[in-house]
Amino acid sequence: MMKRTRAVEGSEGHAGIGRRALLGRAVGAAATLVVSQSMLSCSADAAGLSYDDSDNGEGDGTGVGSATCVLTAALTEGPYFVDERLNRSDIRADPVTGAVSTGVPLALTFNVSRVENSACTPLTGAYLDAWHCDSAGVYSDVGGAGSGRRFLRGYQITDAAGVARFTTIYPGWYTGRAVHVHFKLRLIAGSTTTYDFTSQFFFDESLTDTVHALSPYSSKGRRDRLNTTDGIYNSLSATEKSALTLQTASDGSGGYTGVIHLGVRVG
Repeated sequence: MMKRTRAVEGSEGHAGIGRRALLGRAVGAAATLVVSQSMLSCSADAAGLSYDDSDNGEGDGTGVGSATCVLTAALTEGPYFVDERLNRSDIRADPVTGAVSTGVPLALTFNVSRVENSACTPLTGAYLDAWHCDSAGVYSDVGGAGSGRRFLRGYQITDAAGVARFTTIYPGWYTGRAVHVHFKLRLIAGSTTTYDFTSQFFFDESLTDTVHALSPYSSKGRRDRLNTTDGIYNSLSATEKSALTLQTASDGSGGYTGVIHLGVRVG
């Protein structure tokens, strides 16, 4: 039987030193924050690939043309990671009850790259978990209304192009946090996790205003925390905020598509 592990609940900051395989280091963030591993947001054009890590005080901060891999921060895994090992791209349904979470459809694409020798190449065969609250701000399988359920969580394995896709809904909100989605990237060999990286991404506030004015979100009222007043979001530099803000577009049928470009240094 696969062992399920639960994150230790605490304040939502960067992951603490010594939590599983996370190796902390500080980057352009508040003194109370710790970064675990290196994460980069990658893009490329005909000029070639390079990376700009000028924000963390390392390297020469140079880039080639407009092609950059920008070093950004790892963020806390809680609340609430539960290692359900649910291999599925559509994470809306609860496999326990069959109920489907209601909300505005959101199709997520993660483009995952491995950065080595200043070049980005697709990171294949990586486990990418995504999880977030429902339209009412409830997480599954963590007690309360979500106890014993498994909605809005699951993982995909990155394909030959380093891509993982999910079908979900636009998240709601809960007290004290801006709207966000958690994700965890792992390399797993047999029963051993050889690499573990965790973060979360945020949303454009004007889009959230539009979505949350609709049912079922509107019944909860106005959220009490925006990106600009969220401590975790504001621990990031301007470049890091940009890298961890979902790039969205309308899908033409009332839902949205979103893309996050990720890059990691493994080992």
